Amino acid sequence: MLTIFTITRVVCVICLALILSSHLSTALPQTVGLVEQFESTTVFWEQFEVGKKIVALHDKSVLPRLEPWLRSPDMRRRGNAAFVFGRLGDDRGLETIQAIVDDRSPNRAVFEIDSAGHPNLARQIRTDRYYAAHLLGDLKDVRAVRILISLLKDEDVQDIVPWSLGEIGDKSAIPPLKEALNDKDVSVRAAALRALEKLEQQTSNWSEPDILSDPGNFSDRQAVNPW
Repeated sequence: MLTIFTITRVVCVICLALILSSHLSTALPQTVGLVEQFESTTVFWEQFEVGKKIVALHDKSVLPRLEPWLRSPDMRRRGNAAFVFGRLGDDRGLETIQAIVDDRSPNRAVFEIDSAGHPNLARQIRTDRYYAAHLLGDLKDVRAVRILISLLKDEDVQDIVPWSLGEIGDKSAIPPLKEALNDKDVSVRAAALRALEKLEQQTSNWSEPDILSDPGNFSDRQAVNPW
């Protein structure tokens, strides 16, 4: 009985490999190389750059090969795969990135460490959520605006949310960004100002306010460095 079960599993694995191989065989030659590079790259920001190159080829045949990455325990690399899906028009991309933003569970790979050199789960959760909020801006999907607006007061990600809203470029973000100019955190106010300046290029109904009210004449314009 065990032998039959084992054989069945082996056959299933082989079939899955053949299916993935058949999908990739229809891809453009340069896409195949990029997918292999995406899979072998261990540094998340370098992998993201590879992901952008894959997106630029507009070749959806790579998605079945990348689908397992949507379940990667490394949330940032999972997000990179979701970015590729989203930019190639697959709704699983946005859904996965939103799920990472919402996820505060310990079910993830932990790379962040504390001052004693121990794994720091809380810091990893913040890092993963921040990166996902950044990816929502990279995705440039107007459906993400609602998600981002709801995060403007979330301390883990509120520094990057205005940048992402500015990248998407939807005017519905202007009122909540104006409200963020009154935030107690100078970096949030600075990020909101920059986002409004970006959106102002698309509308003439907004003028820059004076928000340089911190002690020491600190300039909000110099207080934020998106990612």
